[in-house]
Amino acid sequence: MTGEQARHAWLDWLARERRASANTLEAYGQDAAGFLGFLTRHLGGEPDLAALGALRPADLRAFLAERANEGDSTATRARRLAAIRGFLRYLTRHHAMAALPLGAIRGPRPKAPIPRALTPDQARAVAREVGEVHSLGRHERPDMQAARDTALFALLYGAGLRIAEALSLDLRDAPLPGRDTALRIIGKGSKERLVPVLPVVREAIATYLRQRGAGDPGDPLFLGARGGRLDPAVAQKSLREFRRLAGLPEHATPHALRHSFATHLLGAGADLRSIQELLGHASLSTTQRYTAVDAAGLLATWKKAHPRAG
Repeated sequence: MTGEQARHAWLDWLARERRASANTLEAYGQDAAGFLGFLTRHLGGEPDLAALGALRPADLRAFLAERANEGDSTATRARRLAAIRGFLRYLTRHHAMAALPLGAIRGPRPKAPIPRALTPDQARAVAREVGEVHSLGRHERPDMQAARDTALFALLYGAGLRIAEALSLDLRDAPLPGRDTALRIIGKGSKERLVPVLPVVREAIATYLRQRGAGDPGDPLFLGARGGRLDPAVAQKSLREFRRLAGLPEHATPHALRHSFATHLLGAGADLRSIQELLGHASLSTTQRYTAVDAAGLLATWKKAHPRAG
């Protein structure tokens, strides 16, 4: 069986057995054809089943390197590799081709997206004014909900918390004025960290608690309108409403406040290790993404201010 015959057999199997769509068949067919064309050049002749079964991980890496040189994006190369793996596995299972060490071939890893932070003015506006949305429309407990959202989003920006971390807090955890203890947070992977809380955030929480009313230490800190733990979707909806009211960008989300916390600390001179600890990142490489944000901000400022930048 030639490589081209194998390709047609695979596509026919995908259509009949897997009910693959026409678009999938076209994309996979092109990926396999491109791979076979590469192998013809790479091996000095059209590959047959035996040649395909004798491939090494280095041969597939050479193909991916050539595609990168031709301008394929990381995502495109990852898709091509997935198609080729499927093609070779099909030949192993259905045509007795020698099994290949496909597990040794790691696909290209896409770069993590650069976090999108708000400007300091935008973040402060959210932290101070988000409760205004509850003066509009119909809300069950507008004063409590306004104070709650102000306290919640001030905490997200002031302490860099994930929204799930903030909403998991109980009354016993409330950081109040006059307490110097840091907030104890259980983050991803049950990793514990201590986070200092600014006085302005403590005051916002104290204001909210006066509206909230008393409760047991194990009760949720942030309540929904009906007395249960606040749902993240409700908090996100409040911020979407405020975003439209205040003319903020679409990326003004609860998680953008965490990004803003880290970015603004970095811009003010904080070191990466300290920011890593405050955010609860397991790896410093995750925190290093914020250096790209800060560099982008510096470049934007330079282009705006430098007389020769245009």
